[in-house]
Amino acid sequence: MSQVQRMSRLMVKTLRDDPADAETLSHKLLVRAGYVRRTSAGIWSWLPLGKKVLDNISRVVREEMDAIGAQEVLLPALLPREPYEASGRWEEYGDLLFRLKDRKGADYLLGPTHEEIFTQVVKDQCTSYKDLPVMLYQIQTKYRDEARPRSGVLRGREFQMKDSYSFDTTDEGLVESYALHRAAYQKIFARLGLDFRIVSAVSGAMGGSASEEFLAPAAAGEDTFVDCPACEYAANTEAVRFTATVPAVAGPGPVEELDTPDTPTIETLAAHLGVPASATLKNLLVKVDGEITAVGVPGDREVDLGKLGEHLAPAVVELVTAEDFEDRPELVRGYVGPQGLKIRYIADPRVALGTAWITGANKPDTHARNVVCGRDFEVDDYLDVVVVEEGDPCPVCGTGLKLDRAIEIGHIFQLGRKYADTFQLDVLGQQGKPVRVTMGSYGIGVSRAVAALAEQSADEQGLCWPREIAPADVHVVAAGKALQTELALDVSEQLSAAGLRVLVDERPGVSPGVKFTDAELIGVPKILVAGRRSADGVLELKDRRTGEREEVTVAEAIARLTA
Repeated sequence: MSQVQRMSRLMVKTLRDDPADAETLSHKLLVRAGYVRRTSAGIWSWLPLGKKVLDNISRVVREEMDAIGAQEVLLPALLPREPYEASGRWEEYGDLLFRLKDRKGADYLLGPTHEEIFTQVVKDQCTSYKDLPVMLYQIQTKYRDEARPRSGVLRGREFQMKDSYSFDTTDEGLVESYALHRAAYQKIFARLGLDFRIVSAVSGAMGGSASEEFLAPAAAGEDTFVDCPACEYAANTEAVRFTATVPAVAGPGPVEELDTPDTPTIETLAAHLGVPASATLKNLLVKVDGEITAVGVPGDREVDLGKLGEHLAPAVVELVTAEDFEDRPELVRGYVGPQGLKIRYIADPRVALGTAWITGANKPDTHARNVVCGRDFEVDDYLDVVVVEEGDPCPVCGTGLKLDRAIEIGHIFQLGRKYADTFQLDVLGQQGKPVRVTMGSYGIGVSRAVAALAEQSADEQGLCWPREIAPADVHVVAAGKALQTELALDVSEQLSAAGLRVLVDERPGVSPGVKFTDAELIGVPKILVAGRRSADGVLELKDRRTGEREEVTVAEAIARLTA
């Protein structure tokens, strides 16, 4: 029998007004409805209603992970420095890591993710090909020292995450484990009632090759993704690649220097010459592991520093400073051109062989026209580094792409042997020789999924949870009088006996209006009201999402709610 939760005994304090620091819908409503409470910047306490939702999401995740044969473990959150130093991520994570020392001065961290530790566990436990494949997972608190934690539980410094890892002896086995997780994620997010997209992604600090994100479209999303209206292509903007052919200019003339005083920016140059910004070549100077490097893109586009960093990882990429120009007088600030440069030159594929540009002449107040790629300058490396814009061609079919905002709720990676190489994770193969294990890594933001659901399903009145993860199946409201309260409690017990999770508002001295407002705000999918026809044994059943209402008897209410 399910338990009836009485509002009079539930620790919940609803608010009429939005918190002053709340920016996103989920942040406002989760606080107002009494699901979470801010403890510190990016650190949240989960109150009884919120903990129920969090646990329901974890239950769905566990059921689907168990269904593909994954085994649950629990690893420590407090981790020694050495494994992360061996993988290079002690440095790569930079300020995102929470670092601390014990009383003896030894270095530790609070785990942001656990590839290293899972690899060590499997190395200790699995010695033969007969022990593999194996898939392990945990649901655990993770820690990242976000510079600007915001949006409530969407971007916190402490958060709940499911991370799982697959270990196989062959690349074909990894592909199969990846496919199992991909299918399980689709089932999980469908059960949670999330609208989601699967998009191509980059691996980032996780490492590895193949990578896909599961994104929940929402205005509050911090990820931008593209999808093609004409085919099935979808990708995170950092993973979009430019594949269109750029034609060479026919019969370009010789390089011509132009007197362009006070035109250090693309905007001032284009205005001075009366040309579109797309006719100019922008050359951004950066430092790659301290070495000055130029990055060339069309003048009407911006360099995506995130993309550039992904391409050049693990090298550190940073913008040059005024001091860097002082040390290199041949680099004329605002008038840099690729011709004659003695530094590495990276270009976007749009700067193709045979294309002609207006660009800096490497002299103060001077630009050059008809500077042709391949004739007047060479490109050392072609990397797709521009910020993606609406209408850019789909790399599959060429149709103009559409941009949308989304919340990342899951990410899956084919890691390959990166961590196995680091920790020499081998098993004895069928031929009696050591075989290097290959890995996959798969994450779901459990606490983030709560916020994503709130963003997608809430309305003007409040939260509106899918039944699978709601804190109760039905919210029973006693309008106020003794007879109504008696009926509400009686029907609640009957609903509980029928296996339903029941929240009943029988608070004395609270007006019906406040109770109805709270019911809408809390967001249980069905609201059953013991009101004016209680003497006849008739209640009102309301669907929280659609707003549809009908009068029902107790028996009819039980039948409808258990159907």
